[in-house]
Amino acid sequence: MSAKSASLKEFLTLPAVKIYDQEHIKKNIPHRDPFLLVDEVRELEPGKKYLGIRHVRPEEYYFQGHFPGRPVMPGVLVVESMSQAFGGAIMNQTVGENRGIPLFLSIDEAKFRGMVQPGDTLEMPIEVLRLGKIAKIYAEAYVNGKLCAQATLNFILGETSHV
Repeated sequence: MSAKSASLKEFLTLPAVKIYDQEHIKKNIPHRDPFLLVDEVRELEPGKKYLGIRHVRPEEYYFQGHFPGRPVMPGVLVVESMSQAFGGAIMNQTVGENRGIPLFLSIDEAKFRGMVQPGDTLEMPIEVLRLGKIAKIYAEAYVNGKLCAQATLNFILGETSHV
């Protein structure tokens, strides 16, 4: 049974309360190029609803080998993009000045339903199901309004040397 059964597609058309650019995102998560996989996060409802945006560029490093002649963004990187969108938006709200990094605890019920290719814009609606030291989100990924991936992601937030 999934944590969230209804589609988040409606999030794609909701107005943003705030828009976080990549500079803001980099203040909240330690990821950097070439592994920073989110360009913008739109806050739709503080602490509850977000929309991550990734402009998938043809020169992305992973397209060289996945797959030559038919480049496709690996599904695990789509899930990582969803994770980074969440962390980039909320890390400063959850653990303040002593923030660490959001670390995966689990990825549940991940499903991959379509390909993400060079030139696509990946839109990732995120619903926060639980927020605190342990956080849980349900996220989907769309290209041109078509569902490409979905998953429930669980994190531990903040400084942790061992999980």
